[in-house]
Amino acid sequence: MANSVALEGEYVMQVERFSSHPNDYLHWGLSVDGDIATLTMDVQEEGGAGYIRKLNSYDIFVDIELNDAITRVVFEYPEVRCVVITSGKDRIFCSGANIPMLASSPHAFKVNFCKYTNETRNSFEDISAHGGPRFLAALNGVASGGGYELALACDESVLVDDRSSAVSLPEVPLLGVLPGTGGLTRVVDKRKVRRDLADYFSTLAEGVRGQKAVKYRLVDATYKLSKFPAKIAEHADKLAAEVSPIVSNAGQGITWAPLEVSVSEEGHRRYQHVELELNTSRRGATITINAPNSVGPTSGVEVYQEGVNWWPLAAFRELEDALLHLRFNHLDIGSITFLSRGSQEVLMGIDEVIASQQDHWFVSRATHYIKRVLKRVDVTSKTLVALVDEDSAFAGTLFELVALADRSFMLDDPDEAVKVRLSPLNFGMYPMGNGLTRLQTRFYGEPVTLEEASSRIGEPLITQEADELNLVTFAPDDIDWDDELRLFFEERSGLSSDGLTGMEQNLRFAGPETMETKIFGRLSAWQNWIFIRPNAVGPQGALKSFGSPHQAVYDFNRT
Repeated sequence: MANSVALEGEYVMQVERFSSHPNDYLHWGLSVDGDIATLTMDVQEEGGAGYIRKLNSYDIFVDIELNDAITRVVFEYPEVRCVVITSGKDRIFCSGANIPMLASSPHAFKVNFCKYTNETRNSFEDISAHGGPRFLAALNGVASGGGYELALACDESVLVDDRSSAVSLPEVPLLGVLPGTGGLTRVVDKRKVRRDLADYFSTLAEGVRGQKAVKYRLVDATYKLSKFPAKIAEHADKLAAEVSPIVSNAGQGITWAPLEVSVSEEGHRRYQHVELELNTSRRGATITINAPNSVGPTSGVEVYQEGVNWWPLAAFRELEDALLHLRFNHLDIGSITFLSRGSQEVLMGIDEVIASQQDHWFVSRATHYIKRVLKRVDVTSKTLVALVDEDSAFAGTLFELVALADRSFMLDDPDEAVKVRLSPLNFGMYPMGNGLTRLQTRFYGEPVTLEEASSRIGEPLITQEADELNLVTFAPDDIDWDDELRLFFEERSGLSSDGLTGMEQNLRFAGPETMETKIFGRLSAWQNWIFIRPNAVGPQGALKSFGSPHQAVYDFNRT
């Protein structure tokens, strides 16, 4: 799944695949018994890129399998109403992210790794909140750092009381960094731990166990080892009872089949509906999404029969895969340009199917999957550009790519009308991490503008109309089009990539702050900053010194 090259003591990781299959899992076991699924973490120590995965510590490949397993449960086992996450090792649930992996990884990989694991854990909460299974962490041993953060993402956590098992966030005292997958935020925002107790907990390397952990609200319950399996079953049944069973006359789940992709020597990727082309001369990539030739199935049962081949799900699976490859394997790519091709009428018809068939479990779950892919785009540290020309099919769901772009250009061609279209889905189906739609975020503080846009749902909006409705950034005519694009990309590629990442992530999330925006905002800023400070990653920093006989040496000047 990966290649790594040693470079000045660091490993430059190349991730080949962002999907897996239970037959290929090395680190997880998936079993389903009626409406309860169990994911058992049993990480294989060998096989890391220059490091050993001790004590159920995880790396990107462990998390790729976890993400695959969760998605697979959602689509292949719709009868499941509770997912129990536990460990196959004795007295250890999970010790968190693998420290030698972090210490030997380049800065960008550290941040991308934390971002990916955050997205996986956020998916637990999104799935649980929208009709999917609940999640129960059965902590049958120590849950430390990222291991406890995995538990925090679940609806409930139950800790074994064996006088040694504890929960902890030891990153500050031991490593000089912050919990990278939302731990601090979830402790106070989600579990409502009092902030002074959270401060105490987060500086206590050995963590908290037993009834004290329950008292602090760090876990929901603790039980003696002899009672632990039976009590976990009780908690799982209780959580499952909170979820309405799937009502469907269409049979069981769908098969989560692997993606088909061809990769050229230059790194271009061709999927069935999506194309990814690299332009290294301007440090850019172009992602083209092709609409299908027809609307296809129109009922929930017929859509279900299409399974992973249903165009909206298939196209956004491919978009997600292309996006992850750009994140991890093409750090030199600074911008992503979105193009679309095909019939806008067909896309509007597909949106009608999505909107009208939300009562079918498969359509609903596919829609939330699309929402999560769009959120991945939102937090990707590349400049996002949408180009709308004569052949574009930015209608309905695909218009979200125009709405999320940092810059959008729509051609004003006097000889051939260029159009975009809005559908009802643009006004509520795909909220961002801030809880607002992308159009609400775009027109934050401009309710009249938003209302004007919503009054034009379904209409083919030509360039002048889209420009007047403020749906695009610029509308160059055919004479200026090429020059304006060239100047934009030349200017953008000459700016500091660090400055652009910070600017873009600040500007993309206008409006209210949520737990999700806090997690990603703080990851992008503070964790990003701390990961390059000598107290963490310097020659005598805590991350480099961990596990060695040398004690970390700190610069105690506050910044």
